[in-house]
Amino acid sequence: VSGRTHLKMGDIAAGLAAADAIAEGVFETAWIHQGYIEPQTCVAAPDGMGGVVVHASTQGMFRTRQVVAQTLGLSEEKVRLVAMPVGGAFGGKFGLIEPLTAAAALAVGRPVRLELTRTEDFLASNPAPAGKIEVRVGATRDGKVTAVQGHLLWDTGAYPGSPMSAAAFSIAGCYHFPNIDIRGYEVMTNRLGPGAYRAPGNPQGCFAIESVMDDLAGKLGIDPLEFRLKNVPSEGDPRPDGPAWPVIGITDCLLPLKDHPLWTGRGEAASSNRRYREGVGIAVGGWRGGLEPAAAWCLVDASGVINVVVGAVDLTGTYTTMRMIAAETIGVDYDLVRVVSADSSNAPYSGGSGGSKITYTVGQAVERAAEDAKSQILELASQVLEAAPHDLEIFGDRVRVKGMPADAPYELTIKKIASLTSGFGARYAPVAGRGTGAQTAAAPGFSAQLARVRVDMETGEVTMLDYVVTQDVGHALNPAAVEGQMIGAVAQGIGWGLYERLIHDSDGQMTSSTLMEYALPHAAAIPHVEVIIVEVPSPDGPFGARGVGEPPVVPGAAAIANAIHAATGVRPAAIPITSERLWRAMHEGDEA
Repeated sequence: VSGRTHLKMGDIAAGLAAADAIAEGVFETAWIHQGYIEPQTCVAAPDGMGGVVVHASTQGMFRTRQVVAQTLGLSEEKVRLVAMPVGGAFGGKFGLIEPLTAAAALAVGRPVRLELTRTEDFLASNPAPAGKIEVRVGATRDGKVTAVQGHLLWDTGAYPGSPMSAAAFSIAGCYHFPNIDIRGYEVMTNRLGPGAYRAPGNPQGCFAIESVMDDLAGKLGIDPLEFRLKNVPSEGDPRPDGPAWPVIGITDCLLPLKDHPLWTGRGEAASSNRRYREGVGIAVGGWRGGLEPAAAWCLVDASGVINVVVGAVDLTGTYTTMRMIAAETIGVDYDLVRVVSADSSNAPYSGGSGGSKITYTVGQAVERAAEDAKSQILELASQVLEAAPHDLEIFGDRVRVKGMPADAPYELTIKKIASLTSGFGARYAPVAGRGTGAQTAAAPGFSAQLARVRVDMETGEVTMLDYVVTQDVGHALNPAAVEGQMIGAVAQGIGWGLYERLIHDSDGQMTSSTLMEYALPHAAAIPHVEVIIVEVPSPDGPFGARGVGEPPVVPGAAAIANAIHAATGVRPAAIPITSERLWRAMHEGDEA
C-alpha cells in the first residue's frame, strides 16, 4: 500500500440509518492510455558549456526542465527547454523521455533524437491506472441524500502517484452529502507507472457515483434529473474536503437538460423492436480546478506589434486565447497582437498545460500585463496629445481623444507610439507591461450530459445515437475553441465508456500494445453532439472565464452506462462496456 486517503464528514452510520432507501454497487475501471496522435518525441543537444538544450513535445516547459535537471544531476540553469507545438497530450507529456534523450546527448557529445513507436509508447508511457470502487448512498423518500460511503482500491502500478485521492473527491463532489465516509488505498503492482489523463481520477469516480445515484432515483421513483437537482451543491455549501464551494454552475448545467426533447421524450425513444432497444442516460461531473502561479509580459516592439510573452506551451488553442485576452484588455485589433514562444531560459514562469488552469492562471497574468501596457500607452499618448490619460481611448490600432470625430487629428497610432520609444534619440521609455498572479481560489467547472444509445440484444453491440453536453465555462472567451473542447471530450468519454483499455496478462505484461488491440473510437462511432455553453462567471478568472479542458470528459462513461441500463435493465459494473461484457450480462447473468 503506497497511499491512503480518507474523506470524512458528519456521522456515516446515522446518515445511512436515516435513509428510507439505499443503493450500492461495486465498479471497476481499466488502465487507459491518453490516446494522443503524436507519440513521445524529443531532440537534445549539448550546448558546449556543460549544459544541454532540449526540444520537447511537452505540456509543461518548466516542469520538464526540472525533471531533466534532477535526473541528470544538473542545476536547472544548465538545462534549456524549448517547448514545441504539441500534437496531443491529455496529461501524458510531462517529462517522460526527455531525461533519457538529454543523457544520451551529453554522453555522446552530439545531438540525439528519440521518437517512440506506437508500441513503445504503449509499453513505456504513464497511462491512467485502473481501480475498483465500492459506493453506497442513502436518501429519504422525498429525494434528499443522507450519506455516501465509499471504498477505493487503486492499482498504481510500478510506483506511487495515482489519482486515487481525486477519484475519492469526485464520488462526493457533485452532491451535498451531509455525511461522508470515503476511504481510498493505492496499491503498487508490476505494471506501468501511473499517469494523468484529462481530469485524473474523476471519470472513474463519476462512473461509480452516477450509476448508484441513478439506481437510487429508481428505487425512490423520482426522475433521475430531478433527483440530481435536489442534491447538487450551491455556493457556500461545504465541499467533501471541508472548504466552502465558491460560485459554481452545476445547477445551471442541469437545467437546460430538464426540458430538452432528448430527456422529455426518452420514453418514446425506446424501440419496440425486440432485438434493438434504446435508452437515454444522464450524468453530471466536474473538476475542482487547478492553481499555479504565472507571469506574463506585454511588449510593444519597434514595429508597433504587441508581443505577449508567456511560458505556457501552445496546446488546446492557448496562444489564440492569450491573444484575445490581450487585445480585448488593451482595446486593439486582434491582428495587432501576437504571442511569442520563449524557452525556459527567458520566458516568464507558467505552470504546465493541465488541470484546466492555463486560461484561469496564465490568462489572469496576461490580462494584468495588458492592463499595465495599456496604462503605459495612454500615459505616453497623453504627453504627445496633451490630454489627460482618462480622456483618451484605444480603438483598433490607435489612441484618440474621447468624443472627437473619427477624422480629427487628435490621435496617435500604436506604430507611431512604438517609433517614439525606439531608435537613437527617442524620448520615451519602451512600453513593457508586466503581469503576475498566484490564484488562491480555484474555479470549479461542471458538465451535465445526455446520451442516447441503441443496444443489439443479440450481440451486445452499443451504438451511440445522440448526445447533448452542457458545461459551465464561466465566460467563453473563444466559443469555437470551447465547443471543440466539449465535443472532443465527448469522443474521449465514449472511448472510456465503450472501447478503451490496456490489457495485461497474469505477469503484468501488456498484450494490447498497438492500435489494433487498443480500440480508440473512430469518427463513425461519434454521434451528433449538441453543445450547450453555460456561463456562470468566475470572480477571479480573466473576463470571468474558467478552465474548460477537464469537466466535459468526466460524465461521459457514466451517462453511457446509465443509457445502457435504461435500455436493457442491466447495470454495467465495469468500463469499458464491451459487447462481450454486455452480452454476458444480458444472457448469462454476469455483471457487465
